[in-house]
Order: sequence, then C-alpha cells, then structure tokens
Amino acid sequence: MMLDGCTPWPAGTAGRYRGAGLWRGTDLGSLPRAWADAHGTATALVAGPERISYAELADRVDRRAAGFVRQGVRPGDRIVLQLPNVPQFVEVAFALFRAGAKPVFSLTSHRAQEIRHLCELSGAAGYVLPGLFRGFDHTALGRRLAAELPSLRRVFVLDGTGVTDGDDLVVPLADVDAQPLPLPANDPSDVAFFLLSGGTTALPKLIPRTHDDYAYQTRTVARQSGLGPGSVYLAALPVEFNFTWGCPGVVGTLSSGGTVVLAPDPTADDCFRLIETERVTLTSVVPTVARLWLEERPWSDADLSSLEVLQIGGARLEPELAARITPELGCRLQQVFGMAEGLLTMTRPDDDPHAVLHTQGRPVSEADELRIVDALGAPVPPGGAGELLTRGPYTLRGYYRAPEHNARAFTEDGFYRTGDLASITPEGRLVVQGRIKDVVIRGGDKIAAGEVEAHLLAVPGIVAAAVVPVPDELLGERIYAFLVSRAEDGRKPSLSALKAALQERGLADFKLPDRAEYVPDLPLTPLGKIDKKVLSAAAADPAHPRDRWQAPPAPADRGPSPTVPAAGPAPEHPGPVRTAPAAVAAASTPTR
Repeated sequence: MMLDGCTPWPAGTAGRYRGAGLWRGTDLGSLPRAWADAHGTATALVAGPERISYAELADRVDRRAAGFVRQGVRPGDRIVLQLPNVPQFVEVAFALFRAGAKPVFSLTSHRAQEIRHLCELSGAAGYVLPGLFRGFDHTALGRRLAAELPSLRRVFVLDGTGVTDGDDLVVPLADVDAQPLPLPANDPSDVAFFLLSGGTTALPKLIPRTHDDYAYQTRTVARQSGLGPGSVYLAALPVEFNFTWGCPGVVGTLSSGGTVVLAPDPTADDCFRLIETERVTLTSVVPTVARLWLEERPWSDADLSSLEVLQIGGARLEPELAARITPELGCRLQQVFGMAEGLLTMTRPDDDPHAVLHTQGRPVSEADELRIVDALGAPVPPGGAGELLTRGPYTLRGYYRAPEHNARAFTEDGFYRTGDLASITPEGRLVVQGRIKDVVIRGGDKIAAGEVEAHLLAVPGIVAAAVVPVPDELLGERIYAFLVSRAEDGRKPSLSALKAALQERGLADFKLPDRAEYVPDLPLTPLGKIDKKVLSAAAADPAHPRDRWQAPPAPADRGPSPTVPAAGPAPEHPGPVRTAPAAVAAASTPTR
C-alpha cells in the first residue's frame, strides 16, 4: 500500500515491471545487512581518517534504526534529513528506511523558508540537522520550527550544538543508538524516501521514490557504469542529490561492493587529493565544478591516473568544455542527463566521440518511454525539437500532495512533462537543447525565477521585479534581476542591501541575485505578461535600450514591446559579480 498522498503506478504497469524482473521486491532498509553478508570487512565508506567496513556500516544502521524507534519514530513518519557529506548521512538514511520512516532529503544550504515548507508539506515528525554548520545555527532553526509546527516532535543534532540536559525535544544524534530490534520489512511498492524537485515553482515539491523503483535505478546504472568490488566512487557533490546518491552514486557503488569516499566539498584541492590517496575510479560533478577542476589542473601535481570516468550532469555541458576533459584530466567523460523525478540517460563507453561530446546518451532502461511533443502535445517530426515527456519503471507518477500541479505535470496516460526542450537522434540518443520552464540553472542549481521575484517584491520600494538567467562562463548562468523602484526617498537598495533583505526573509544564499538593475519599467508581451525574452537580451547586452524596450531581432519585427510604466531614476549597472572559485565550487550542487 503506497503512502496516502502519492500516485501509484497502474496495477497492470506495476505487474509488467515485476514480471520483467525490473522490480524485484527490494526493501532498501535491508540492503546494508545484505551488503555486509556479501562483502564483510571490505571498506564501504571513507571520510577523512575514518574507514568503515560493510559489516560495521550494517551494525551502525541496525543500532540507529533501533535508536530512532526508541526516540518515538514510527513507521510512515516523515523525517527531514539535512546533513553534509558525512558517514552519518548514509547511516541515518538507511536506519530510517529500516525503521519504516521516510526521510525527506534536504540541502544543507536550505534555511527557514525551505525547511518550514518541507516540514509542513510532508507533515514531518522529525528533523535531523547538522547543528552549527558553516556559520549557521540549524539547531536554533529546529527549535523555532518545532514550536510552530505541531507535527514536529523531535530534532536530532549531529554535533550536539544547542542540546541541554533533560531536553525532550532536541536529541544528540550520538544518542540515537540502541540494541538492534526485530523490525518489520517494508512494502517494496511503498515510498522509501523523498527527493526534492528542481524548484520550477516557488518552493520544491516532494518526489516520492519507492523501494522497488530506486533499487532498480541504482542497480541498472551501476551495471551500465561497470561498477564492481574494485570501484572507488568519490562523492564530490552533496549526497542528498539524486546524482550523487544513486546515479550510480553512493547506493550504486555500495550495491556493487565498491568503496564510497565522502568529500567535504567539490573543490579541486580536496578532490584531487582524495582521488590520489584513495585511488578513486569514478566521480560525478556539474559543469561548473568540471571547469574549476580544469582551471586548477595545470597548478596541481596530484596523481589522477586512477580516475577512469568523470560523470558530468546537472546542467548543460558545452561541447567546448566537454572536449577538454579527456586531454586535460586523463579520464573518460560520461555525460548524464537526469532528474530526481526519474528518467536517466547516459553516454556509453562504446559511443563515438561526437556522441559523447554532443549528446546526453540513451536511456538507462529499455523500459523508459520518451516522447518529444510540440506546444499542443502532438508528436514532432523525427529529429525535431520539442518538450521531452517520459514515463518508466523509476519515473514518478505524481508529486506528493500536489493534485493540482500533477494535473498539469502529467498527461492522462502517465507521461511526465519534463519542461526540457530536446530532440532524439536517429540512433536514439537524447540531445537536450534547453528548457521550457522559467528557471535559472546556476552552477547546477535549478532556481525558480518566480520564487526570487516574490521575495524581491517584498522589499520596501520595489514595485516590479523580473528575474532572468544571464550566461556565465563559470556557473553556466547567473541570476539577473530587473527591478522597478518607487521608494519615497528616491533611494534604491544596493545589490548588497537586496541580498541582505532576502537573507533576512529566509531565502537560501544560492538563490540570491548576482546582479540587479533598476529600470523605469518592464516590457510586456501582447498578452500582458512580462516579456522575459526582451529582458534576457538586455541582460546579455548592456547596450540594449532600456528607456524604450525593443524586442530582440526577429524575422518579422513586431515593433517595440508594450511596457509596465513606472517613474524612476536612471538604471543602475553594478557590473559583474566575481566569486572566489572555492566558494563557487562549494555552492555548485545539482538539483536535476
């Protein structure tokens, strides 16, 4: 029985997947013990000086599962899980699976607004947090949310920050430890955990992943990636992302008997050192991180000869950057396109160089179904571009507790509308050309323009706001905000003041505008909507006229765009924002 609020696969479809051996009745909570039985004293996890065997990992999972039960965690409880790349993330995730609870994976960069939303939407009974992490007191946030949300019964703290004696609410994670208990198995067709959507609406939606579908995904991708007991996977990006967790990532590597090395962040210094010392064979990054690694490589004497494959996904990989990977890093490039919602495509070892550099490969499962359709939903001619639709044995059938959105996001026959503009080559390879949805992909993070705009409009004096992406060599795209101000004193908030105001409202740092420009008005389409094509052209070209908005050049000139009139002083051009490479790398985390 699937959790209430989730959309199950049709019975006939589920039966077909089981009959084909795709779904094998796997309980994710049982995997650590099965791995231990198969691999025993082999090293499962490496984090700094700590090395954890498969047997020890299974023991820790069993003890933590019992500890969570002793702390009142019940089967079906949703638990927000917000930890960095530490062994405890893996232990806690599998312990919650074992206890029948359902973790909600959260970014460590999420703050009050996002965590409150996740707790409210999921009805979270618990919140596992790092404590004091990178200058932010997550424990204080947990206490505040527990006081506001009746469902939130327990807060578990990794480092013990803010814990007091006799505290019934906040519990050190170290105390979540008890003698193992006999616990019932999970229904493989039920939800195991929740991933987050890429944020194409104001706040992330919850993506239910079942035991069976995720076990199939990781097993299939691990096999196609050639993983085995000798594989060493570097988790350079945060483990809470689908890319790092299961493409093949942490779960796929452990399922293959390999070793997972947890990196504190994706900087070249840290990752090159780990690749050399741990003899890493595979890792996965976003294009932003790959570019930083390439820039650092001439200055590093690290031995990267063990690295066989570099997976790159999470954002569009330009062919020029792709062509540098093998010559400069000495490893094979594997392009990966995917989403937390399901579908994964990958280039293969036997693909020709053109396919590796210019396509995102083929679906990982023969049961994946892809359609390319036009704006009316009709199939496009072969090779034509249109919106990518998909369904399959590991692609969701509906977001959690989102019936209205599901009605728009899925076709009547269960295909998921990805919002990506793509085409399929005659050889069956996917070519992703862009996206249809209104988002900015900054360093792999998918940021909803509407969410940032809503917060900007809450700043005193701002009467209109529009956010568009602007191309950036390092991050892929940056967040460019066009603003109309009618402040009574005529003063406009500076970029730094805007960022401070948005931070005060609880917006995560990676969603803050990189540039802000004040304009007299915003252009409108003939339908009365803000014309973001015009704004995108202006963001990319400072010489583009702002006083009388002009549409970008087109075969048939429609004349100047209508505008939202507003009085205001001259535009402000703050100029490019420069970010330290280490800071960029630490913030470069994919959501798709």
